[in-house]
Amino acid sequence: MGDASTGPAGTGKIETTKDLGRALDVMVYVYNCSEQMDYQSLEIFIKDYHQQMHEDVLMNSIVVSVQVKTIQDAIRDRKQRFNFMGTEISLNQNVGLFITMNPGYAGRTELPGNLKALFRPCAMVVPDIEMICEIMLVTSDFKDGKLLSCKFITLYNLCKELLSKQHHYDWSLRAVKSVLVVASALRRADPNRSEREFLMRALRNFNIPKIVHNNLPIFMGFLGDLFPALDVPCKHDLKFEEEVKRAALDLKLQSKDAFILKVVQLKELFEVRNPVFIVGNAGTGKSQIWKTLNRMYINHKRRSVAIDLDPKAVTNNELFGFINPATREWKDGLFSTIMRDLANMTHDGPKRIVLDGDIDPMWIESLNTVMDDNKVLTLASNERIPLNSTMRLLCEISHLRTATSAIVSRAGSLYINPQDLGWKPQVATWIESRPIQSERANLQILFDKYLPTCIEMLKSNHFKKTTPLVDGCHVWMLCH
Repeated sequence: MGDASTGPAGTGKIETTKDLGRALDVMVYVYNCSEQMDYQSLEIFIKDYHQQMHEDVLMNSIVVSVQVKTIQDAIRDRKQRFNFMGTEISLNQNVGLFITMNPGYAGRTELPGNLKALFRPCAMVVPDIEMICEIMLVTSDFKDGKLLSCKFITLYNLCKELLSKQHHYDWSLRAVKSVLVVASALRRADPNRSEREFLMRALRNFNIPKIVHNNLPIFMGFLGDLFPALDVPCKHDLKFEEEVKRAALDLKLQSKDAFILKVVQLKELFEVRNPVFIVGNAGTGKSQIWKTLNRMYINHKRRSVAIDLDPKAVTNNELFGFINPATREWKDGLFSTIMRDLANMTHDGPKRIVLDGDIDPMWIESLNTVMDDNKVLTLASNERIPLNSTMRLLCEISHLRTATSAIVSRAGSLYINPQDLGWKPQVATWIESRPIQSERANLQILFDKYLPTCIEMLKSNHFKKTTPLVDGCHVWMLCH
């Protein structure tokens, strides 16, 4: 009948079940059981499909256990037809029902005992990442896969143990896989260079965007120790950077090198990971980074669509839709409507869904199947909305304190350090908007003279703050 796989994030629970389906030549569907799903939805779902379930919440465990027990009894008695919840249906002997769980994570519910007894338990422990890394390197035509995989895993173990603990850091199997995808693409593009160079460049380019400012020298030191005497210069696409600068100027922004670099890093992350988290304090330019990238595509005559919303402004039912318990009618949600509309667009321009607001396990867990390799939004109505190759999910957040490791491992992170942009671009943009030329020159001199001292004074303990604000917010209020 199936099993209930349990284990931490990134241990291969879903992939193992999908591989079993491939080995048996059986179609495997992944279904995300969210809060909106109840036992009646599951009844329709079982009648229509023979699917694998990704378990988060089961609304009525007593009724669900009866449903599963009915199917198991029919299989055990080798019946051709059986009575399922008052309806006689034919039985497919090849049916399988699998559950994957991350117990103990925020937003997750333990499987009830009466339902757990009907499934064979299977514990997933930490996989042998070094062996997986070596196999992926060898299959990507890396000749020295064993040595390179050892260097790779050593680097990630050092980062996990010696770098400061940050909520957006991820050194799990999913992160390893993403780096190997980048390294394989670099090797295919230029097969004549050294294999070590490809791996080092992939490790550097993929991880630097998420490293906080104080950890960056340590990380670069690790790379230098593991790849000695290997100087790999950063590869710049000068034409692309010029286009980004022009887009920034079109939006009346300052085309500083640090800002352009973040836009380039965001574009590279979109090429590797489906969901991307832009993490940073308020006023650090998170919104302007993705808007600049969007404007660059528009300047290239590519139809670019970006729809932003605050998921915390509505309830879960309003966000993803729900089934009316009285009439059993489906009411579409905001996110499901947006995603369906984008999926139905036929043009090949980039399409982004921007979720602007801090992550809450209550709604982010419903996006598990969108964020992993399945790339499908599963609704309580049994509708499956695919995330096609032109669509990406972007979360603009200030922190990941409330996100589980399962969520963090599914996304790429772009961290905006407060030192990356600072307050000077905001002041420069405001001064440029002043109509009188002499006023601009005097204002610049006054800001440079007095503002750094004022900011340092605010950071000291001389003032008791009712509402703590970042430097960018103080500067913005001063200007306006």
